Amino acid sequence: MMEKIVKDVGDIQSRLTDHRPEKRAFRECRLLENLNKMMSDTNEHDLPRCNESMHEKLCDALTRLEAVNHMAQRIHQRELQAEQSTHLQECTERRKQDWGEFLKEQSRLKEDVDEEHAKAVGRLSAQYDEMKKDLVKQSSS
Repeated sequence: MMEKIVKDVGDIQSRLTDHRPEKRAFRECRLLENLNKMMSDTNEHDLPRCNESMHEKLCDALTRLEAVNHMAQRIHQRELQAEQSTHLQECTERRKQDWGEFLKEQSRLKEDVDEEHAKAVGRLSAQYDEMKKDLVKQSSS
């Protein structure tokens, strides 16, 4: 560890004290060449690999998203069917209740009509009985 620190201190000292333009220019040129080589390697090797990997991952993500979307649509469709089924059952129950109430009302109306009929028959019977008595009185006189 000490050796590394001594080396770094030595490099700093040589940079501060060495002002020869030839050495500095050579060092900068070498640095630029290293950067150029690193960029070329990156462009030739790393970039195509990254591009290919990104393409594969995006295709995989798209496939998964399409599957999830399809599943979500199926779930939504099932929910709609369940709602429609529930609504249909509610409507059926309401219609049964309405039909039951209608039958009760018809039964009550039938009883009212039967009662009115019985009263009318009773009145007519009484009227005919009176008419028979009057007829018997007139024929005996």
